[in-house]
Amino acid sequence: MKWWLSRPLYAQIFVGVVAGIILGLIFKENITVIKPIGDIFLALLQFLVVPLTFFCLIAGILKMEDIRSLRQVGVRIGSYFIVTGILATAMGMIVALILNPGKGTTGLLEGAEAVEAVEFSFMNQIVGWFPKNIVQAMAETNMLQIIIASLIIGIALLSLGNKVPGLKKLVNEGSDLMIKITEFIMYLSPIGILALVANMVGTLGTDLLKEVGRFILADYIGLILVLGVVYPLIIKFLAKRNPFVFYKKVSPSLLVAASTTSSNATLPVSMNVARKNLGIPEKVYGFTLPLGATVNMDGMAVSLGVISVFAANLYGLEITFTLMLQFVFLGLVLSIGAAGVKGAGIIMSTILLSTLGLPLTLVPILAAIWPIIDIGHTTTNIAGDLTGTMMVASQLDMVDEAVYEGLIELEDEIEPQPEHEKAINEGYTINKDEEFSI
Repeated sequence: MKWWLSRPLYAQIFVGVVAGIILGLIFKENITVIKPIGDIFLALLQFLVVPLTFFCLIAGILKMEDIRSLRQVGVRIGSYFIVTGILATAMGMIVALILNPGKGTTGLLEGAEAVEAVEFSFMNQIVGWFPKNIVQAMAETNMLQIIIASLIIGIALLSLGNKVPGLKKLVNEGSDLMIKITEFIMYLSPIGILALVANMVGTLGTDLLKEVGRFILADYIGLILVLGVVYPLIIKFLAKRNPFVFYKKVSPSLLVAASTTSSNATLPVSMNVARKNLGIPEKVYGFTLPLGATVNMDGMAVSLGVISVFAANLYGLEITFTLMLQFVFLGLVLSIGAAGVKGAGIIMSTILLSTLGLPLTLVPILAAIWPIIDIGHTTTNIAGDLTGTMMVASQLDMVDEAVYEGLIELEDEIEPQPEHEKAINEGYTINKDEEFSI
């Protein structure tokens, strides 16, 4: 047990994933007996989402020196989310246009249940982001409304300066509390992930996978292009880092994302990775990661681009240049509006088809195969959040190079400090207790 606990979290999670795959293949449907373990772990992660986002996002804003510092981070990460969302949708659409999923496969729609149409309005979508009641938003886990409310509260507190020390202390202590609870829950992650993966492998059918293979292939090729081309280029040229080293450091988050298929559930792990593996201070990741977990859905954007072409092919809709621009626009807007939880993709797909004026008989098929493709979607979403956070922190010179290079291991109560880099350059070493020595 001591040896196991001494292993890094990503190694424990990897062992859990492999063991889950093996158990799922051996026991098949009988493996559902351990499903409650995974459900409990997922429930604990979901329990963290609202308070962690609320407190950490406000605390991240308060750690800015002033409104100008907030603007520096906000403009960068906001621009990053928009640009990568457009690129992701375009890549999904282009790959789908090459592979042409849906051509000559109209038989897939036989027997599909009708789905009630969903009215979509761009302005109504924007209006729905703003909370009428923050308590109701929290009770309904409406993350976009919680994000907006947290931004308003955080900016107001920052603008008040030293007039409200009590409220600022409450927020900062609430953030510390949620991070500590996160660490406790993460001790259970290898077991919880084992159960989730085993249940998924044991119960997943292959019939639909064969019938819509080109669609799934197009989706994953689009995701691989984003993960293997777009993000590495950003890390290399905008963050000035080695993409291979970066991906190794963020691997714990990617493994949790793949196993939970929930951006919000992975948020606690991403925060821990940003702090302890990447050396990014809370005033950056505390703002960018909760925001990204809700509005940065590049994996979803890729899928919406593929679904647009897939549906157009199925229903004989001519794909014009104007229609392709509409695909990209809808992919960006709907991916921003998607919740970072299981099942959000089905809702967004329904809205997408309704907006395009297409029948909704494709939705049940998408629902059936969503567990397969959502693994890649969530992994891409989380990689995108951490890539954007790394880019912003690097451009603002806020990365603790000692932590990033593995020269110091942070204790729970210690924050990353960019000043460590200067000490290293002057010939000093740093130990775990943050003492400098020749």
